[in-house]
Amino acid sequence: MNRAKIRTSALAAAAIAASVSLTACGSGSTNGGTGSGGGGVENAKVAFLMPDLASTRYELADKPLFEAKMKQLCPSCTVIYQNADSDAAKQQQQANSALAQGVKALVLDPVDSAAAATIVKTAQSQKVPVIAYDRPIPATPADYYVSFDNEKIGAMIAQSLVDHLKEQKATGGLLEVNGSPTDAAAGLIKKGIHSAIDPSGFKLLAEYDTPDWQPEKAQTWVSGQITRFGDQIAGVVAANDGTGGGAIAAFKAAGVKVPPVTGNDAEVAAAQRIISGDQYNTISKPIKIVAEASANVAFQFMKGEKPAGKTTLYNTPSELFVPTVVTRQNINEVLFQSGIMKASEACTGAYAKGCAELGIK
Repeated sequence: MNRAKIRTSALAAAAIAASVSLTACGSGSTNGGTGSGGGGVENAKVAFLMPDLASTRYELADKPLFEAKMKQLCPSCTVIYQNADSDAAKQQQQANSALAQGVKALVLDPVDSAAAATIVKTAQSQKVPVIAYDRPIPATPADYYVSFDNEKIGAMIAQSLVDHLKEQKATGGLLEVNGSPTDAAAGLIKKGIHSAIDPSGFKLLAEYDTPDWQPEKAQTWVSGQITRFGDQIAGVVAANDGTGGGAIAAFKAAGVKVPPVTGNDAEVAAAQRIISGDQYNTISKPIKIVAEASANVAFQFMKGEKPAGKTTLYNTPSELFVPTVVTRQNINEVLFQSGIMKASEACTGAYAKGCAELGIK
């Protein structure tokens, strides 16, 4: 055999060996047909798809916290981040784009929990595991679900308000401002709210499912109820800080006293409203907990492992964390002394006096 043929044969053998090696890296155990292959995850990609811009948390907290944890777990991995801005069709396109880019796991906080079933099916058909984040996907089980216990959140904020109103010997009824009708997590929060207010003795004057969680829509609806019920409104159970802020804005615009209003998410603006006395409570659910937990789960799937759930929800292995109710009485301890929030973020301008009164520094 001449040198040219020897060299050609050697190159061909090397190419075959490389091909076999790459194939071996891409194969391995799977999670019921949906887990990504075992082996190295160097330079792998993971998608982190968030639902909206109405809640400031996704850009300010969820995204950087998830990215930081993934960087720690896999320095060479890339996070493909997208926000659907409350558009389910846009989120579908973002998921398709991420899959086309070869992500090994997809972390999804759905705009529309029902529509997200299509994303789950598409990803799983390509052997890409889906981790439902914050909001569940009931129709088609994801591979994992990471969240705070949303039903418990609803029960906690409502019960906290009911207890406060009873202590104040308040009379009248309640308004209930729920989250988006297309969000399964909002449905769980709503269920939890009713578990507390239905037997409370306070009449439910009216309730509203807020499209896309938009604060402006919550404000418009509450404005109409102020005209309708006037001083019969003893309190407002709002499902998150955005809708709570919209409710408070409605009372201020009407020039009437703001009754106790709930919230959820512990956004800086909500902390400021609690400090000033405009908002009664919120829920502290440190986003770092769920962001890092979902990164850990995604990384396990990316390595071809099958993470075990702590519980099951909607036939999905799940990990559900328990949050904390925050009021003026414990806001310093829960949000500031814990390091979750900095005084420099909240104690600005008109809020400095309230912070001083509560010892926040």
